[in-house]
Amino acid sequence: MPLVEIYGPSSDIVSDAANFYRSIGRVPVLLKRPAVGHIANRLASALWREAVYMVAEDIADVESIDAALIHGPGLRWSTVGAHMAYHLGGGPGGIEHYLKHLGPSQERRWSTLGHPTLTPSVCEKIVEGISREAGGRTIQELEVKRDRNLAAVLKARKLGDVERQEE
Repeated sequence: MPLVEIYGPSSDIVSDAANFYRSIGRVPVLLKRPAVGHIANRLASALWREAVYMVAEDIADVESIDAALIHGPGLRWSTVGAHMAYHLGGGPGGIEHYLKHLGPSQERRWSTLGHPTLTPSVCEKIVEGISREAGGRTIQELEVKRDRNLAAVLKARKLGDVERQEE
């Protein structure tokens, strides 16, 4: 993964670290203050919390939730971040229009997000769903598939970046 999250007490050290990571092809992001889980893991945890809630509440099964993520926001997020996705979702008026027009409905949606507990029953549903989704493939086989797909996405993104630079 190209991401490197950096926080430090000295702006000079942080800057040097960011420059080093850029020089070896990584993508550094800087935290303004420390946070448990930094940025990426906090976002992933928030998303998974809602995925677990939907399983716990029988809104959908594991496979449907994973497919919705892969073929919906996950696909978008492989090219733009959450804020940029909503900016584009605002049409010609961008994020300002989105916030004015759909901000209240977004807040209503947020109020319905869950706070699941990993009870034995919920854990059993998740384990059974993953077993079905894995289809008998081992962890190693699943990792190879994931890594092959990630490499293809990174290659496609790099190609897209080259094409944008040529415009």
